[in-house]
Amino acid sequence: MIKQYREKCGFTQEQLAEILEISWRQLQRIEKDETKTKISTLKKIIKVLNIPDEEIIKLMKK
Repeated sequence: MIKQYREKCGFTQEQLAEILEISWRQLQRIEKDETKTKISTLKKIIKVLNIPDEEIIKLMKK
């Protein structure tokens, strides 16, 4: 889901990772659901990509 929102906003992984102050590899792992995400990083992703509340709830249920 994060990948779709990133692409919708027109960011590359590298661009979004720089904004989030994480490595592009870490963002790649987050997008592929290969790692746990810190709450602080998740909050930044939600804010930057303007993810709706209902999508956040779906993400948190995983």
